[in-house]
Amino acid sequence: MKVILLKDVPDIGKQRQIIDVKAGFANNFLLAKGLAVVANDANMKKLNDEIAAQKALEAQIKQEAVDVKNSINDKSVTLKAKSGPDGKLYGAVTSKDIADAILKDLNVDIDKRKILSDNIKITGTYTVKIKLHPEVEAQMEVKIESI
Repeated sequence: MKVILLKDVPDIGKQRQIIDVKAGFANNFLLAKGLAVVANDANMKKLNDEIAAQKALEAQIKQEAVDVKNSINDKSVTLKAKSGPDGKLYGAVTSKDIADAILKDLNVDIDKRKILSDNIKITGTYTVKIKLHPEVEAQMEVKIESI
């Protein structure tokens, strides 16, 4: 009996996967617990519509990430921090500070967790990578100046 899984089932399959199982297992376990539906024409059409909608949503999210990349890639932001005479900062510049500077200077809101940078503890110019999407990554310069 062919069924469409509605949820991930360990050792059986993943969500939206079409599997062929014995009728007793399908009726007594998968269908009874709401883990699957019978793979008839109506349910197949619904599955195909869901897959198409998911792909469209993923394409839209990726396009938004590319748009953000185009607006910030190869740009720079400048942060001012207190430092000693040798350029060593009192404290550190974190990814939150960088995200705030990007929002202030470039008017683009970036989640601090997407900024791939260690804490910066010395004045200077640094190249920071920003992972906007699993397939989209931007780079920008961060200049740390002493106050």
